[in-house]
Amino acid sequence: MKRHDRIILMKILEESDVLATIIYDLSEEQFLTSEDKKRATCMTLINIGELVKNLDIELRMKHNQVPWKEVAGFRDVVSHGYFTLRLPEVWVYASQELPVLKTQIKEILENEEEPD
Repeated sequence: MKRHDRIILMKILEESDVLATIIYDLSEEQFLTSEDKKRATCMTLINIGELVKNLDIELRMKHNQVPWKEVAGFRDVVSHGYFTLRLPEVWVYASQELPVLKTQIKEILENEEEPD
């Protein structure tokens, strides 16, 4: 794995940890009624999607079990459609789908060779 990709994957994990802290111990209702939590969550999802877009295509193709396109696409939805964004979908994505992505990225980092 290229050093560039390893750094990006580690940054995605860091952003995922930030997101976990933001929504820690929240119910969906608490999330939906907290403007601060909604905005922080959306910004963090934008950061994650932007990082994914910067991964080399070779890495994304090699690990095509990871929904790279969906992660990047969700970033676009969040960043360009905030006023029409369905925040319950953001909640599901942040609370259920992102932990799966985090696990997949950890596996990639553990199984790929260190960069030269």
